[in-house]
Amino acid sequence: MGSLDTVLGTENQAQVKLSPAEAFAAITLAATCINGDLSEDEARCISSVLSRLKLFRNHTNDLMNRLIEKILSILQRDGMNVLFNAAKESLNQDLREAAFAVATDLLLAEGIVTDEETIFLNDLYQALGVSREVAIKIVQVILIKNRG
Repeated sequence: MGSLDTVLGTENQAQVKLSPAEAFAAITLAATCINGDLSEDEARCISSVLSRLKLFRNHTNDLMNRLIEKILSILQRDGMNVLFNAAKESLNQDLREAAFAVATDLLLAEGIVTDEETIFLNDLYQALGVSREVAIKIVQVILIKNRG
């Protein structure tokens, strides 16, 4: 069983609505705190990476901090299942592919990929409806990018 199997469960049926920006950030946050923790450095890294994207062009530091706090609050209150499902529903296909790319970049940035992270990425592209071909291309490009 993959690590996203629990994410996609239906134990908690709370209704959460996310904007596309919140949903995108939720996917990247899920990838970053795969081990269950999110350090201040990781939160700053997510904020920095997201701030470079068109979707977040008009987000100030304060707005980004509030967005991450909202996502963490939903995660703590409702769990990963509810957060992930709400995020998935709020993203169109292009943003799902982009979110997978950013999540992949964040996970592969350290240069060492654990088995848990590999399983997570495999489950993530499938859960987001990203084609296998596109997912492979994204991973290949990120690995090339991180060589330098």
